[in-house]
Amino acid sequence: MQGLEIPSLGMITLAIIQALIMVALAPLFTGLSRVIRAKMHSRQGPGILQDYRDLYKLLRRQDVAPSPSGIIFAITPWVLIITMALVAMAMPAVTNHSPFPIAGDVITDIYLFAIFRFFFALAGLDSGSIFAGLGSSRELTLGVLVEPILILSIFTVALITGSSDLGNMSNTLATLPWSMPVATVVSGAACAFVIFIEMGKLPFDVAEAEQELQEGPMTEYSGSSLALMKIGFGLKQMVVVMLFLAIFVPFGKADTLTVSALLIATLWLLVKLFVCFSIASVLENSMARVRYVQTHELTWIGFGIAVLGFLFYLTGI
Repeated sequence: MQGLEIPSLGMITLAIIQALIMVALAPLFTGLSRVIRAKMHSRQGPGILQDYRDLYKLLRRQDVAPSPSGIIFAITPWVLIITMALVAMAMPAVTNHSPFPIAGDVITDIYLFAIFRFFFALAGLDSGSIFAGLGSSRELTLGVLVEPILILSIFTVALITGSSDLGNMSNTLATLPWSMPVATVVSGAACAFVIFIEMGKLPFDVAEAEQELQEGPMTEYSGSSLALMKIGFGLKQMVVVMLFLAIFVPFGKADTLTVSALLIATLWLLVKLFVCFSIASVLENSMARVRYVQTHELTWIGFGIAVLGFLFYLTGI
């Protein structure tokens, strides 16, 4: 069993490289979502590399902060990136164990996600903008509705595998027969429901639309700070999808730390990411937007599925 011992230098290096690759690939997959949306709307749309060009343009521009804003507004872009980078380092993405187990416990990761949402909402309030404050309020409300689903679905799997460490959970489901397959599959469905919402997709949100929930608190950001915020959100999309894949689709990973094994595992990971982002984009553009006041009606469905998975665990199936 993998504990909280200090990881080896090789695993720390792998964790840092893994996080940097995820930061680098995040705009590629958000660009893929934009391309699929344009194709489904029968329009030309931007190229798949458009997000890289947008970030390059924003990083060269000057920051303009509103006069009422304070230190929270200034540091939030870095807080978002650092929290998601820590989760990315801990993710058992290409190996069966977490390369950075210090941050690989699901409780730690849930707290990191909470810090991300907390500072994001604070930044909107700290800007002094009424519109950004409204976006912060809605973002926190959405968090209250979806985080219990994420916690219950993952903790059901933690109870099944006997560990709350992401690496141990992934390794158990990848190498041993599933002891409670029905409970695991149902919990996976509930987790997928939450991941879809956390990616900022319809029917609740549009990730690149400033007038929507997810980017409401970003209204007052500009220049390089806006670029960092977009990097943080793109990284969050990658991380939440990787979290789902690491727990519920833990196959195709490297058994050894050899270059060939890691390359094959990386190719498998890219294929799984491509499939997940493609499915999420197709689903997003196949449904109508719902009114915000009706959000709880849909999230209750996800919570019901998570409870069902927990009941299946209690019955041992």
